[in-house]
Amino acid sequence: MRIQKIKPECNLATIRDGRGGIFTFYPHDPVVEFNFQFVNKGKIRGNHYHPEFDEYYLFTEGHAVVVTKEENGTEEFLYASKGDVVYIPKGVPHVTYAITDFNMVTFLTKKWNDCATPIVHENLGMGTGDHGDPNYQNAAS
Repeated sequence: MRIQKIKPECNLATIRDGRGGIFTFYPHDPVVEFNFQFVNKGKIRGNHYHPEFDEYYLFTEGHAVVVTKEENGTEEFLYASKGDVVYIPKGVPHVTYAITDFNMVTFLTKKWNDCATPIVHENLGMGTGDHGDPNYQNAAS
């Protein structure tokens, strides 16, 4: 599997003191940009890959499935919900399907505006609506 969940570390004292908990994630490369996204139930984000940066998703609300398709056509997926972090290496086609409305913060290892080609559309067969999808006509649907 090319996409993966990143497991956090936790200083258990942050739980035992009764105030909640602090969970720490370590990216493979430095993060230089982040974005907050809202995705509506039944909609997708993705159907593309990023040739110049890795991407991390931190889910802050809701439930989703992140899907990639291997070169042989085999689909692989990760279920994600609040508190999960998903790592997507550069060059890996991906799409995220909203089971419920969900929110996430995406972290990039290169600034979008510094990329010659930040995104390449690739239809993985999970719907339409990707940024840059030449066949997507109705942004309201």
